[in-house]
Amino acid sequence: QLVESGGGLVQAGGSLRLSCAASGLTFSSRAMGWFRQAAGKEREFVGCISAGGDSTYYEESVKGRFAISRDNAKDTVYLQMNSLKPEDTAVYYCAADSAAWRPRNTAVATAPYDYWGQGTQVTVSS
Repeated sequence: QLVESGGGLVQAGGSLRLSCAASGLTFSSRAMGWFRQAAGKEREFVGCISAGGDSTYYEESVKGRFAISRDNAKDTVYLQMNSLKPEDTAVYYCAADSAAWRPRNTAVATAPYDYWGQGTQVTVSS
């Protein structure tokens, strides 16, 4: 089970930190991903982090603004979001990959992730 928290309403330029707590799975052996889905749009990749926390990928539009980290002792992954823009408004989901790491071209897809959280709403006002 994955449970996200930390979403909310923030003004443009502000920051939020999302958390995703895992239970019932081998968290430390799985890469973790963050995805988002805006109203009326497809779910899209935001970024991911390797099982050991030493490698990350990010979607181009969030590079330099968002940062993913994890604490394997707490079975928790984080998404730090800075310099938020109205176009970042979406429901944000964390997901657990079935592998410890994988090439980017497959990590950005939803298929490799076999556990998903319920999502947390992030709304950025202009």
